[in-house]
Amino acid sequence: MSDGDDDTTALSPESLDERLTEAEEALEAAETEADLDDVEATLDDIDADIDAADLPEAEDEDDEDPAEELSSRLSDLRDDLEDQRGPYAEDAVSELEDAESTISDTRWTEQGEGEIVEVVEAFVEDLNDVLDASVTLEGKGADALNSAIDDAIEAIEAASLDADEDAETIADLLDVADTLTTGLDDSQEWDDLETREKLQAQGFYDVLGHYKDYPPELSALKEHEKRGNVDMIALAFDSFQSDFMEEYCIEAFTRMNDDAAFDAVEPQAKRRDKGAIKAIGKMAAEDGIEMLVDYVDSDNDPALQKVVFKALGEIGSEEATQPIADKLVTENENVRSAAARSLGLLGDTRAVDPLTDVLADDDVDSVRASAAWALRQIGTQTALESAAEYTDDRSYIVQRESELAAEFLGDDVETEATV
Repeated sequence: MSDGDDDTTALSPESLDERLTEAEEALEAAETEADLDDVEATLDDIDADIDAADLPEAEDEDDEDPAEELSSRLSDLRDDLEDQRGPYAEDAVSELEDAESTISDTRWTEQGEGEIVEVVEAFVEDLNDVLDASVTLEGKGADALNSAIDDAIEAIEAASLDADEDAETIADLLDVADTLTTGLDDSQEWDDLETREKLQAQGFYDVLGHYKDYPPELSALKEHEKRGNVDMIALAFDSFQSDFMEEYCIEAFTRMNDDAAFDAVEPQAKRRDKGAIKAIGKMAAEDGIEMLVDYVDSDNDPALQKVVFKALGEIGSEEATQPIADKLVTENENVRSAAARSLGLLGDTRAVDPLTDVLADDDVDSVRASAAWALRQIGTQTALESAAEYTDDRSYIVQRESELAAEFLGDDVETEATV
């Protein structure tokens, strides 16, 4: 066999795949960083040979190209190799340097200044335990805190920790550094109070007089709602980052049912916030119809669809009838049920026929019961007669809705005995 034949055989898809298998086995057996370095060198060689090889193209367009398949496997092995490396002392140093930047670049409140001192004190103590070092914190200002962290970094670098021999110590250092980062993140920043100052300047707290208790925000919201100050609730809605306060604002908008309230919740509704959409429905805000109809086809988010259907039903626009009726045959039974009830709230007589079909043919009794309920809400003679045909139904919930429809019809329908 010629040298050319040897090269062709060495660079064939089969031989390259076999070499990748050997590299994978070597990676699984690797115990030290040197072992990993050897595996990485092997992968580099294979990578170069894949580029140099004259590999055949895929025989079928649906098959993966041999070169792409080999490169993909090579890439996966490189990822596995990197995952297996470390941890390194340098990783802890990098996190500590980020912590120094956080301390220097953040404007802390008075409370936060005390909190970060406690966090760094705890860090110094933990680090000394891990490294048997003698780092100290001299002072409480940002410079003193960062000086202590600098000393900690020097202690780590002076320890000359080996990724193999000192893996446990390095892991402990990473935990200590992570605890420091978390503690700083949890400490109170001045930005946390900027919202309150902004609200104070715009008169949000004026309704509380000389109220000084902490926190006054919820009391102020309640008072503004009582006085009908939608603009102040809208200000709070735009300002607060608290989920609880945001939810309270949405509930207040719902209760107040004001055009200004719609303007306040619309941006949230455009981001598909379910609470804001619920508020729009409760307010029966017709300005929200077009936006909500666009969300009817959100099949990847059934929970959103249910809220949207109910909101459209509460608004009562017949513009939503056909899009919602189309969802009576969707795969998700909860969505079908919500669509049926929405049509009942809408009250559009065009929905009688599709609801009648659902009552007759759907495989899920809860969906059929929702269709019967919707027919009762529409309330025309035809709708009630359609619902009243199932007084002896196999399902109690369907049967009950049918009996109620029959009662509305009175003497026109004889209610059959319950089975």
